[in-house]
Amino acid sequence: MSEIRLNVIDRQRMIYGSVSEGIADAIIAALSADPETIAELDAALDRFIKPADDPRPFSLFREGVCKESLGGGIIVVDMSAHIVAAESASWTLLAQGQMQYQDGSQSSDTWLLYRAPDDWLFLDSMAEYEARHEARETEYTLKPLDARAVLYGPPMIEFLVNGCVAALESKADEPLAGIHADWLMTARADLRGRRPREVILEKKNFIDFDLQFRAMQWSDLGEGPPPLGRETFAYRFGGFGTHEWVIYYDLLRHLLNSCWEQIETKELVEAAAERARLEAVMQAWLDRPCDDLGHRIPSAVIESERRRIPMTLTAKQMIIDEDCEVCLMMADESAGFGPGVWHLDGSHMDDGFAFSHYLTLSEYEEEERRRQEFNEEFDRKWAAGEFDREEPDRDLF
Repeated sequence: MSEIRLNVIDRQRMIYGSVSEGIADAIIAALSADPETIAELDAALDRFIKPADDPRPFSLFREGVCKESLGGGIIVVDMSAHIVAAESASWTLLAQGQMQYQDGSQSSDTWLLYRAPDDWLFLDSMAEYEARHEARETEYTLKPLDARAVLYGPPMIEFLVNGCVAALESKADEPLAGIHADWLMTARADLRGRRPREVILEKKNFIDFDLQFRAMQWSDLGEGPPPLGRETFAYRFGGFGTHEWVIYYDLLRHLLNSCWEQIETKELVEAAAERARLEAVMQAWLDRPCDDLGHRIPSAVIESERRRIPMTLTAKQMIIDEDCEVCLMMADESAGFGPGVWHLDGSHMDDGFAFSHYLTLSEYEEEERRRQEFNEEFDRKWAAGEFDREEPDRDLF
């Protein structure tokens, strides 16, 4: 198997060396951890390469860049520009796919799925890389946005309090869902001109896929993959998955209900005092077990998702019905099914685009059109007597 020349670049360093095709696969798959530095990429390799006493792949690399291709070709992984470029006659560059888990010095029989972040650019030409990397690097030079400081911070609390006060003064009827939607749909300077729901949903699909793939990996290998470190860029500034999106919805409704009850029972509300009270209410809610989460702690569920740790179920939790043979079989550790995985889906969230999982209005409207067509076709067939069994549950669509 031919060796491939590999150049790895971040904002501080450039290194180069040679790797096998299997290690090259693992390096591309490790982009699923959203690394921003060579050190973070190196740590993410442990997802796909079993740590061993042998030297780590980058340990023998040299400082600098080498544009000389080896027999297997050449690859550039440029984290400062979010570009991967490769030229190889035998090795294929894929932004999403599967690779053989590297168990020690050789590939195992286990294939692991991966998906690179959507904002990475994959090129099959070094000439095109040379032409585009400077503009892309400039695009990614902005200081990272700490969106959670806004979404969980004083700006959010102030917006909710002001909304409730204004709704009370205007004698609005059941205003809380509207205030919630306004917060999600209002572009903000502290979010660089973007709406909160845009920021929250931007990487939801990518993070959901990564968690699903890591859960499958846990089942295949019998052990959980290493989580993202709390010092990593992806943990500190990364996106939101479905779990945090749903929990954030529940948190805002809890805060709005608390604020509304407070101002309704008082003749005069001091805004600063109410903001301070609501911040304490938020922290208490995040840090105590929640019945709707199966007695899990909301902040712990968010933490697990940010670190890309699947939420596993105990054997007892997987037994929904003591008479269910499938449940009993899945709960039997000796059956070799691997751990069960717990998910949130947001099925209780309000209707409407603001609270939907769709990033764009056009995506939401297309899904609503499909749903309406399905219901109309169902009603037509039902009226024509084409169903001879109990009416199906339309919510399954």
